[in-house]
Amino acid sequence: MAQRQRTPLIAVTGPTRGSHAPKLLVQLALRLAGARTTLLTPANPKSEIQDTADGIVITGGHDVDPVLYAAAPEVTPKYDPERDALESAVIDRALERGLPVLGICRGAQLLNVRLGGNLFQELRSRRKHTSNRWTIFPLKTLCIEPGTELQRLMSSDRARINSLHNQGIDRLGEGLIIAGRDLDGIIQAIEAPLRHCVRGVQWHPEFLLYNRGQRQLFNSLVAAARLRNTLLETAQPKGQH
Repeated sequence: MAQRQRTPLIAVTGPTRGSHAPKLLVQLALRLAGARTTLLTPANPKSEIQDTADGIVITGGHDVDPVLYAAAPEVTPKYDPERDALESAVIDRALERGLPVLGICRGAQLLNVRLGGNLFQELRSRRKHTSNRWTIFPLKTLCIEPGTELQRLMSSDRARINSLHNQGIDRLGEGLIIAGRDLDGIIQAIEAPLRHCVRGVQWHPEFLLYNRGQRQLFNSLVAAARLRNTLLETAQPKGQH
């Protein structure tokens, strides 16, 4: 009889306080995709989960402190140093273990930083064709790079996205490529072709779950975690399950 496959456990990071809707919606999307979820926060980091989770989602929130990419502050936004420390450790451990990773907004920025990239600390001055207004509604156009995994997931070269960020990706981290930009050429999506389902998006797909392409970002993460588990179990000698 075939052994029943273990349900993937996806760890979702977030702030200790606030951001209740994004955290709940991300976990809902993952559960609909067939995963179990657990929440990691600075107040409850669940260190043991970092060694047992099958995938990671880094959610949005406050700006990433520029000290993490050796830059002087250019603006005076809110930072969350405790969260920066937790999520930096979570990303580093996930990459070390070869886990699927999805970074959302701030999460995409921090993923880029942990791989050696840096950020624009403000985007208003770089916008010529798009509004700097924050909104959960899909009012901006995403131009998807051909041949990317994002294009395959979205089944299109364009999509409508929302925008809740002030900072953005500047220089790419090691092993990352640009998967999508907005109409101002600002990077909106990154992915790592040589890694197992590692990507970041600047928008918030958890607010767009009615769209199949947006749900695919979560579905693909869970599918990648499930495949990784299968490969690990297959590689194990018999009797060591």
